[in-house]
Amino acid sequence: MRGYKVFSGTANIEFSKSVAKYLSLPLSEAAINRFSDGEIGVQISESVRGRDVFIIQSTCAPTNANLMELLIMSDALKRSSANSITAIIPYFGYARQDRKAAPRVPITAKLVANLIQVAGINRVVTLDLHSGQIQGFFDIPVDNLYGSIVFKDYFQRKNLKNPIIASPDIGGVARARNFAKTIGLDIVIVDKRREKANESEVMNIIGEVEGKDVILIDDMIDTAGTIVKAAKALKQNGATSVMAFCSHPVLSGQAYDRIENGELDELVVTDTIPITKECKKITVLSVAHLFGEVIRRIYHNESVNGLFA
Repeated sequence: MRGYKVFSGTANIEFSKSVAKYLSLPLSEAAINRFSDGEIGVQISESVRGRDVFIIQSTCAPTNANLMELLIMSDALKRSSANSITAIIPYFGYARQDRKAAPRVPITAKLVANLIQVAGINRVVTLDLHSGQIQGFFDIPVDNLYGSIVFKDYFQRKNLKNPIIASPDIGGVARARNFAKTIGLDIVIVDKRREKANESEVMNIIGEVEGKDVILIDDMIDTAGTIVKAAKALKQNGATSVMAFCSHPVLSGQAYDRIENGELDELVVTDTIPITKECKKITVLSVAHLFGEVIRRIYHNESVNGLFA
């Protein structure tokens, strides 16, 4: 085998170190700096000729800078004669604009897919894409992993008395149903109307939650408006407790304050995005071992799907 190397961008260094530790490899060296006007400069500090290379970089905030860093690193590796370049993108940004939902708007998920391929990336590995059809925007292999593998283990350790799964909106029903099927539970739906971006209004609950321990399932939490209002509505309808499983803790704006002061009892997230503030209601589960195992399997041409069988 040719051997492989793992590089990291600056978006989530601790996560990258955890992945490298799982693989019993050191992170390979790359000098990443900023010019005085903010432009990103990259120099690969070791030979990658003929090697299979993996770049770990979430495109979280600052989204534009982290995305450009990924693209520039990819270009540097391609021009350094790497045999293949796999982008490990735990959180795939710009995924929310995945269709023309209104006149004269972009499809940024497709635009980013194009940029990634032009930069020379041969494969993408990510976790819980905002919508599955984004995989079809690429002409290269895309592995969309599932955070449910770590959430299931955590759920079983909680030993809840009367659990039920909930979707915080109509659009997330398929995601909630898949998780409910995995652990053998029923689902309810929080029906809401979104007036404008990053604001939502909970309308009513579809299903019975009286006396239930409700688990909300979503792929990301941004401003936390939806999830906190959903928790309030569920408790007003008789829920005993409300917790949420969300893969990507974007947590912008007033998110931390809303979670801390809202009706949500616990928010369980993964470490695809670093948590920037302490909050006693937030529990972080690591998926570094999951990505590490995927890297190992890709390099050895083993089944990735076998992880979720």
